[in-house]
Amino acid sequence: MTNPSSNTNTALLIIDVQTAMFNEENPVHGHEELLERIGGLLGRARAGGIPVIYVQHNEGVGEELETGSPAWEIHTAIAPKDGEPRIQKFKPDSFEGTDLRDKLTAKGISQLVIAGLQTDYCINATVTRAAELGYDVTVAGDAHSTWGQNGQSAEQIIEAHNARFSSFARIQPSTAIIFES
Repeated sequence: MTNPSSNTNTALLIIDVQTAMFNEENPVHGHEELLERIGGLLGRARAGGIPVIYVQHNEGVGEELETGSPAWEIHTAIAPKDGEPRIQKFKPDSFEGTDLRDKLTAKGISQLVIAGLQTDYCINATVTRAAELGYDVTVAGDAHSTWGQNGQSAEQIIEAHNARFSSFARIQPSTAIIFES
């Protein structure tokens, strides 16, 4: 199938696009473009009647993503609409200890389009697990990001992960992903 998201068994999964990741002192790499690309995916998914599921990372009191804090909230530029589910997670893998798989099964979802943060942690863990669980996975290759670390730039980390993902998932630019019901 040329366009993996052209049927009703597809969902858009937006992972950890939370306010803390966009703080003025140290925003995630390419933060403005990232929000635009995810916003484009979101708009097309909604227009096509494709389910959108948000994942939100939770941390303890005093930590950066303290549950319920302003920094924990999903970024206002791509905020959920009423009825769009939010999955609460405590581990990088969006399936571990959550009801994500149950929600996908209940909606008959077998294909996932994945975007969000952080490339080398929660995106990596979720894309890998989704493929292991048998989902047909498309990664929006330009709609996930991270910070440079361990002598690698954010661009190098993103490129390396897209190359790894391509062995078990489809990698597409966000603008090439079209949602149709």
